[in-house]
Amino acid sequence: MKKVLVITYYWPPSGGAGVQRWVKFIKYFKDQNINPFIISVDPDFASYPLIDNSLTNDIPDNTNVYLTKTNEPYSLYKKINNNQTPYAGFANEGRPNFFQKIARFIRGNFFIPDSRKGWNNFAYKKAVEILEKENIDTVITTSPPHSTQLIGLKLKETQNIKWIADLRDPWTDIYYYKSMLHTKWAKQKDLNYEKRVIEKSDKVVVVSDSIKQLLLNKSNLVQESKIHIIPNGFDEDDFLVSSKNNNSKFLLSYVGTITKDYPLDSIKKSISNLNINLEFTGKADEPTKLLLNEVASFNNHVKHKESINLLLASDMLLLVIPKISNNKGILTGKLFEYLGARKPILCIGPTDGDAAKIIEECKAGKTFDYSDENGIYDFIETYMSNEFIFENKNYLKYSRRNLTKNLSKILTDMAENKKLL
Repeated sequence: MKKVLVITYYWPPSGGAGVQRWVKFIKYFKDQNINPFIISVDPDFASYPLIDNSLTNDIPDNTNVYLTKTNEPYSLYKKINNNQTPYAGFANEGRPNFFQKIARFIRGNFFIPDSRKGWNNFAYKKAVEILEKENIDTVITTSPPHSTQLIGLKLKETQNIKWIADLRDPWTDIYYYKSMLHTKWAKQKDLNYEKRVIEKSDKVVVVSDSIKQLLLNKSNLVQESKIHIIPNGFDEDDFLVSSKNNNSKFLLSYVGTITKDYPLDSIKKSISNLNINLEFTGKADEPTKLLLNEVASFNNHVKHKESINLLLASDMLLLVIPKISNNKGILTGKLFEYLGARKPILCIGPTDGDAAKIIEECKAGKTFDYSDENGIYDFIETYMSNEFIFENKNYLKYSRRNLTKNLSKILTDMAENKKLL
């Protein structure tokens, strides 16, 4: 079997889409004759915004997982932030107070590219040890946190390896980047790190075409064939349960994080005259709750298995793309699990974005502009009285099993020194 070393900060008991992505790759790697070795951080020393122990059920028996210590500044940040580790985009903070702004400034200018970089030396030492002991010549680093990519960069410079950099989110183009209050010097240093990673790695994997284009614009040395698109996906095994529901009223559900960056005025106005339930499950900031408190209910984050049950019990699924710069390339993991649920998807966001293209490709629903109240109303009303028939099979290309085949093909071609077209 082909051995590969995967370096990831987030690993069960951590939760979230990034963890699911790599747990599922690991789950199906052995079907592709690949033997993965994983390095992650010891949960006793880590800072996780989400916990989901249920994801350990997908890790195959006898998987080689190595956990290391880390040294992070989050204990101080959590004291400032009511003992909370910040979510992506600071969804659990709302409007930052004075002390949170100071913390963000320190985080953005003294911990570059991010405050998880205190793990790098621990992970690097463990990686060198495993590479030598197991005679492994291929390394995959996955981020965020993007500091993990610097571990791969150092290994590439010091060890005889092939290196794949998996970037699940944009780096310096992420929508909340300005919230970090970088100085000009700090931003340039971060940009230099990003550029070196995409130039020095042997292959780059991203989740959308828009992120690929952002990275291609960073360096003239990076050819298009070097960057591969492997989106997040859904695991068919997760949906092998009954999809019937017993809702007394039509249920429109949203599962995931939602903030003021996700415009919801149109959905509020559209459903005000419809006899439906609108339900949000996950982290929601206070402005969102205030906006929708008369028309929606809010539930706390649930484990992945429970979130699947919620999708299957719904009549329609709501997907909202935040109204921010570079949002056309946002392909949130929930989109693919929505596809796995085979329920109609009501998407609000850029109608020419990557998410809209996939929804249209799979005939899985429709995307509406942020202000299209009439279109949203008509779409909901249509499926309140008509059954949604999901006949298109294009969605199967986004199954975790098939996506793992795509990643395995890259690994195989790298091993054979073939140039991918």
